[in-house]
Amino acid sequence: LYHVLLTLRIAAALINMEKPQLVIHIEKNFNYNMFDVKWVPSSARLVVMGCSAQGKGKLEILEMSSDEVNIINSTEYESSLKCGTFRASGALSRQLAFGDFGGNLKIVDLTKPEKPIYSVSAHKNIVNAVDGVGGLNVGEGAAELVTGGSDSIVNVWDPRLPDEPVVNILPQDGTHRPDCWTVAAGNAFTSQDRCIAAGFDNGDIKLFDLRNSQVLWETNVRNGVCSLEFDRRDIEMNKLVATTLGAYIHVFDLRTFDDHKRLVSVHTTAHNSTVWCVKHLPQDRDIWITTGGNGSLNLWRYRYPAQRIKKTANGGLKGMPGTLECLQSQVSSTQPITSFDWSSDKKGLGAFTSIDQTLRIIVVTKLQTL
Repeated sequence: LYHVLLTLRIAAALINMEKPQLVIHIEKNFNYNMFDVKWVPSSARLVVMGCSAQGKGKLEILEMSSDEVNIINSTEYESSLKCGTFRASGALSRQLAFGDFGGNLKIVDLTKPEKPIYSVSAHKNIVNAVDGVGGLNVGEGAAELVTGGSDSIVNVWDPRLPDEPVVNILPQDGTHRPDCWTVAAGNAFTSQDRCIAAGFDNGDIKLFDLRNSQVLWETNVRNGVCSLEFDRRDIEMNKLVATTLGAYIHVFDLRTFDDHKRLVSVHTTAHNSTVWCVKHLPQDRDIWITTGGNGSLNLWRYRYPAQRIKKTANGGLKGMPGTLECLQSQVSSTQPITSFDWSSDKKGLGAFTSIDQTLRIIVVTKLQTL
């Protein structure tokens, strides 16, 4: 029996080694809470955003060497920084847009981050999320930004136009006003087409067509929606991934519907805790990583069905869901992992922050074999 168990353990270890491995490369501790991290496009630099012990906003620019990251600039702001994106401009411009706890949306040039080049009062309370498509340098995305706030409002901003949003999406009169926790921009495959998805603390997910000013689709996943992301922003909508407080991951196929005209979807539980964040691998839209409230990272792959559309017995058509495969799972922090970002330049290179005030640089191996 002992020899049988030993053989099984060795076989399991060999199988596991064939899978992608999540290798922590660098750890750096900070003396403040970090809420978001982003790789600076086309560079070995990162920015971290957060809140000091005094309640001030912190933005630090870091440079990565072979085995460490060094702070090259540190800037303080009046309000704590909640979220950021480089999709406010082309990749070479490297302009960072961020939202803060005071409801402000600002854009800064990293050469002079202390002097915003654009600033607007975006929401009455915290700006929980910001996204855009302008920084992709591909497709047809305009330099617009979408923000979601704790005031339940979703706004779309054009930095070329001061003061007022170009689109303002409000909750219906007389209805409950849930916090908007997350937003995602996509469908930018022509100069006119673009959509945004918004997730709320009551489990609502809404998909808005900005070209035609209408709600394309909506659903409720019964738990607060922590993160949303399209698999690609610069193509006609394909998939949307949503993560929730209730440890669920939902994958919606945006091109197929079931018999009841609902989007085809597949879901699973993960992390045994809140799933805080989802980020697709830039070089492969069918692979993504999620971060958990238990300090774990899960690497996923989506497999399409043999037929996305199938004929029913009565001659109708319906969509067929794909399947989810967890490629690897690893506890990488003692505290919840609050943000993650992939490098768009180096496949498998990522960075994440957690509530233990630590930034970690990670390398995911064997992605080229998938």
